[in-house]
Amino acid sequence: MMTNPTRRITQGQFSFLPDLTDAEITAQIEYGLGKGYAWSVEYTDDPHPRNTYWEMWGMPMFDLKDAAGVMMELQGCRRAFPRHYIRMMAFDSARGIESIAMSFIVNRPKDEPGFALERQEGPGRTMRYTVRAYSAGKPESERY
Repeated sequence: MMTNPTRRITQGQFSFLPDLTDAEITAQIEYGLGKGYAWSVEYTDDPHPRNTYWEMWGMPMFDLKDAAGVMMELQGCRRAFPRHYIRMMAFDSARGIESIAMSFIVNRPKDEPGFALERQEGPGRTMRYTVRAYSAGKPESERY
Protein backbone atom coordinates (compact mmCIF):
# COMPACT_ATOMS: atom_id res chain seq x y z
CA MET A 1 0.00 0.00 0.00
CA MET A 2 1.36 3.40 -0.94
CA THR A 3 1.10 5.97 1.84
CA ASN A 4 2.02 8.96 -0.31
CA PRO A 5 0.09 8.67 -3.58
CA THR A 6 1.30 12.10 -4.78
CA ARG A 7 4.94 10.87 -4.82
CA ARG A 8 6.08 14.21 -3.43
CA ILE A 9 8.47 15.02 -0.60
CA THR A 10 6.35 15.67 2.47
CA GLN A 11 8.17 17.80 5.01
CA GLY A 12 6.80 20.60 7.14
CA GLN A 13 3.33 22.05 7.13
CA PHE A 14 1.06 21.89 4.06
CA SER A 15 3.07 18.99 2.55
CA PHE A 16 0.06 17.05 1.32
CA LEU A 17 -1.65 20.11 -0.16
CA PRO A 18 -1.08 21.44 -3.67
CA ASP A 19 1.77 23.94 -3.93
CA LEU A 20 0.98 27.24 -2.24
CA THR A 21 0.53 30.29 -4.44
CA ASP A 22 2.56 33.42 -3.70
CA ALA A 23 -0.59 35.00 -2.21
CA GLU A 24 -1.00 32.03 0.15
CA ILE A 25 2.69 32.14 1.09
CA THR A 26 2.35 35.87 1.80
CA ALA A 27 -0.65 35.17 4.03
CA GLN A 28 1.37 32.62 6.04
CA ILE A 29 4.27 35.06 6.37
CA GLU A 30 1.90 37.78 7.60
CA TYR A 31 0.44 35.34 10.12
CA GLY A 32 3.93 34.54 11.42
CA LEU A 33 4.94 38.20 11.55
CA GLY A 34 1.77 38.90 13.53
CA LYS A 35 2.93 36.29 16.06
CA GLY A 36 6.37 37.91 16.24
CA TYR A 37 8.20 35.17 14.32
CA ALA A 38 11.41 35.82 12.39
CA TRP A 39 11.55 34.30 8.90
CA SER A 40 14.36 32.65 6.99
CA VAL A 41 14.62 31.05 3.55
CA GLU A 42 16.50 27.77 3.11
CA TYR A 43 17.26 25.59 0.08
CA THR A 44 18.70 22.15 -0.73
CA ASP A 45 19.02 19.59 -3.48
CA ASP A 46 19.07 16.75 -0.92
CA PRO A 47 15.70 16.66 0.87
CA HIS A 48 16.46 13.46 2.81
CA PRO A 49 14.22 13.34 5.92
CA ARG A 50 17.28 13.39 8.20
CA ASN A 51 18.83 16.33 6.39
CA THR A 52 17.47 18.99 8.73
CA TYR A 53 20.21 21.53 8.00
CA TRP A 54 19.49 23.07 4.63
CA GLU A 55 21.56 25.93 3.17
CA MET A 56 20.38 29.32 4.39
CA TRP A 57 19.61 32.03 1.84
CA GLY A 58 20.96 35.20 3.39
CA MET A 59 20.53 35.84 7.09
CA PRO A 60 17.43 35.23 9.23
CA MET A 61 15.11 38.22 9.02
CA PHE A 62 14.75 39.08 12.71
CA ASP A 63 14.20 42.80 12.09
CA LEU A 64 11.91 42.51 9.04
CA LYS A 65 8.25 43.26 9.77
CA ASP A 66 6.88 43.37 6.21
CA ALA A 67 5.82 40.29 4.24
CA ALA A 68 6.88 41.97 0.98
CA GLY A 69 10.52 42.00 2.16
CA VAL A 70 10.40 38.31 3.02
CA MET A 71 8.82 37.53 -0.36
CA MET A 72 11.59 39.53 -2.06
CA GLU A 73 14.18 37.26 -0.40
CA LEU A 74 12.19 34.17 -1.46
CA GLN A 75 12.07 35.41 -5.08
CA GLY A 76 15.83 35.94 -5.03
CA CYS A 77 16.36 32.38 -3.84
CA ARG A 78 13.98 31.05 -6.49
CA ARG A 79 15.91 32.90 -9.23
CA ALA A 80 19.24 31.52 -7.97
CA PHE A 81 18.03 27.94 -7.36
CA PRO A 82 14.97 27.24 -9.54
CA ARG A 83 15.49 23.44 -9.46
CA HIS A 84 16.04 23.09 -5.70
CA TYR A 85 13.73 22.57 -2.77
CA ILE A 86 13.12 25.85 -0.97
CA ARG A 87 11.40 26.18 2.38
CA MET A 88 10.31 28.98 4.63
CA MET A 89 11.17 28.74 8.33
CA ALA A 90 9.59 30.85 11.08
CA PHE A 91 11.58 31.16 14.28
CA ASP A 92 9.77 31.92 17.54
CA SER A 93 12.23 33.72 19.79
CA ALA A 94 9.88 34.00 22.79
CA ARG A 95 11.69 33.12 26.00
CA GLY A 96 11.14 29.47 26.80
CA ILE A 97 10.29 28.47 23.23
CA GLU A 98 13.15 29.66 20.99
CA SER A 99 12.60 27.19 18.16
CA ILE A 100 11.08 26.76 14.72
CA ALA A 101 7.34 27.37 14.85
CA MET A 102 6.49 27.02 11.15
CA SER A 103 8.18 25.30 8.22
CA PHE A 104 6.86 24.65 4.74
CA ILE A 105 8.19 23.95 1.26
CA VAL A 106 7.58 26.73 -1.28
CA ASN A 107 9.58 25.47 -4.28
CA ARG A 108 10.21 22.01 -5.72
CA PRO A 109 12.09 20.65 -8.71
CA LYS A 110 9.93 19.72 -11.69
CA ASP A 111 10.76 16.03 -11.24
CA GLU A 112 10.95 14.47 -7.76
CA PRO A 113 12.49 11.01 -8.13
CA GLY A 114 11.89 10.02 -4.50
CA PHE A 115 13.71 7.57 -2.24
CA ALA A 116 14.69 3.91 -2.24
CA LEU A 117 14.36 1.73 0.83
CA GLU A 118 17.47 -0.43 1.10
CA ARG A 119 17.57 -3.51 3.33
CA GLN A 120 20.70 -4.95 4.90
CA GLU A 121 20.69 -8.30 6.63
CA GLY A 122 22.64 -8.51 9.87
CA PRO A 123 23.55 -11.31 12.27
CA GLY A 124 20.73 -13.68 13.12
CA ARG A 125 17.46 -12.29 11.86
CA THR A 126 18.44 -8.66 12.18
CA MET A 127 17.30 -6.42 9.34
CA ARG A 128 18.49 -2.86 8.95
CA TYR A 129 16.85 -0.38 6.64
CA THR A 130 18.09 2.86 5.21
CA VAL A 131 16.55 5.43 2.92
CA ARG A 132 18.56 6.69 -0.06
CA ALA A 133 17.48 9.40 -2.46
CA TYR A 134 17.48 8.25 -6.08
CA SER A 135 19.15 11.52 -7.02
CA ALA A 136 21.98 11.13 -4.46
CA GLY A 137 24.15 9.19 -6.94
CA LYS A 138 24.62 12.32 -9.05
CA PRO A 139 26.99 15.21 -8.35
CA GLU A 140 25.58 18.04 -6.24
CA SER A 141 24.95 20.43 -9.14
CA GLU A 142 23.26 17.78 -11.32
CA ARG A 143 20.72 16.21 -8.96
CA TYR A 144 17.65 17.86 -10.44
